Amino acid sequence: MDFVSIDFETAKKSQESACSVGLVKFLDGKAADTYYSLIRPPSLYIRPDFTMIHGLTVDDVRDAPKFKDIWDSEIKPFIDDLPLAAHNASFDMGVLYAVLDWYELEIPALPYFCTCNLSRRTWPHLRSHALTALAKNFGIVYDAHNALDDAMTCGKLVIMSAEKFGCTSVDDLLSSTGLRFGILG
Repeated sequence: MDFVSIDFETAKKSQESACSVGLVKFLDGKAADTYYSLIRPPSLYIRPDFTMIHGLTVDDVRDAPKFKDIWDSEIKPFIDDLPLAAHNASFDMGVLYAVLDWYELEIPALPYFCTCNLSRRTWPHLRSHALTALAKNFGIVYDAHNALDDAMTCGKLVIMSAEKFGCTSVDDLLSSTGLRFGILG
């Protein structure tokens, strides 16, 4: 069970406005490494209502690296050739695509899957499949809307789903739940 869970927080509604990223590398079904960085968005502005959600301010990201400065040297090598997992993957993959496009960086064909959809297939009886609701249901204590904590919680759900279905690989898990990889790019 090898994959990287990912989560972005944004400064405003436009997807290229990433202001933090968290990644957790899972190898053999265990969290093996983490990566977190604040990101200076292209426009140095964070909507006040977004600050209320994730707690990040302009002062927090003013001296942070731009995404283009950490992609090739830190994020891309961290992901390597592992599939990505994200809760509401369309959002996080949209942010990744938008920020790569904004800086005119090559958009790699990264495989990804959505843990919200996975959770719906694994625990269909639950009323809510929001990350916070799932965490509460399973007793996972975390700091919601902290990109690293969100990524870790997302990864834990993948492992719990794999255990429920007796799967030892992401391919097997997706097959068991009738899901498929999306491809960035």
